[in-house]
Amino acid sequence: MNATKRPLSPHLQIYRPQLTSVLSITHRLTGFALSLVILLSPAILYFLTLSKDSHSLVMNVFQNSFVKLVLFLAIFGLSYHLCNGIRHLAWDAGYGLDLDTSYKSGYAVVLISLGITFLIVLTSGAI
Repeated sequence: MNATKRPLSPHLQIYRPQLTSVLSITHRLTGFALSLVILLSPAILYFLTLSKDSHSLVMNVFQNSFVKLVLFLAIFGLSYHLCNGIRHLAWDAGYGLDLDTSYKSGYAVVLISLGITFLIVLTSGAI
């Protein structure tokens, strides 16, 4: 065997991030993050309905700038995961698998997700 210092398989240090790989990893991360949000949602609803004091406490927490940022990111994560999930369903059906269409649909997913996020934020007035 040749004792070289080269890795036997490609590693992250030599790869340049590609749009398709970044979007795939982001899809997995948003899925995980949304599962955490789903686990927290019943607790938040419980404290909203428990008493007037707990309701006021939850509403005060939601006025915090950091919490607003987290909510904004959760809304973006939900819209991104939805749009990219539709893209994956199209791939499963055999559409858009060529490299050019894959990149175009990737950029479209990001832009549409941002549009949906800002639309929700602006119409709700909550953030």
